[in-house]
Amino acid sequence: MTKRILFVFTSANKTLTGASTGWYLPEAAHPYYILAPHFTIDFASPAGPNPPVDEYSVQTFQDDIGKFLKNPEVQEKLSTTKKLSEVNPDDYDAIFYVGGHGPVLDLAVDPVNIKFASQFYRTGKLVAAVCHGPAALVGATDESGKSIFAGKAFTGFSNVEEEQMDKVKDIPFLLEDKISSLGGKYEKAAEPWGPKVVVAGNLITGQNPASAHPIGEAILQALQK
Repeated sequence: MTKRILFVFTSANKTLTGASTGWYLPEAAHPYYILAPHFTIDFASPAGPNPPVDEYSVQTFQDDIGKFLKNPEVQEKLSTTKKLSEVNPDDYDAIFYVGGHGPVLDLAVDPVNIKFASQFYRTGKLVAAVCHGPAALVGATDESGKSIFAGKAFTGFSNVEEEQMDKVKDIPFLLEDKISSLGGKYEKAAEPWGPKVVVAGNLITGQNPASAHPIGEAILQALQK
């Protein structure tokens, strides 16, 4: 039977300063290109259909407009995105949290998502996230009630990258600091914006937009084992 992956998107479209935000185009598109030929992929978000895409990412990654945003199959999935509260974790073999500043604002504190991510992780199935996507997992816990990051290597958008984007005021916490405070062991690429993927058991994290393609490959490899 074909394995199933759930891509989880943010529903947040504004940052703390009122700037527009959403999910980051290549962080959904690049893993999708790698995984869609092999697996069934569904989309979910807290509010359901048409999760907001970050406009800056659309302007910056125009190659992905035609290949992803204008792909009829993807358009259908976006318009019929499931509400996370209506998704059964048992239906999926892996979940993948798409980045963008949005997850720091909604998924990080969404009780439905925290319960969903915790349940999923505890089954031993694959949990993956890229860039700001790991923010969606800050409330997730293992069977003992500990953070799923405690004692584990992880990556995600770095403090330096956040400062270079001038977005520190837009979000309630810095991902690198927050997850480190939960006991995670932060790793990053040698240079800002370089690709970095960390595999720690059934938890796979990617640092930034450049890590979207390699995290897709890491998920593929893990699910083909």
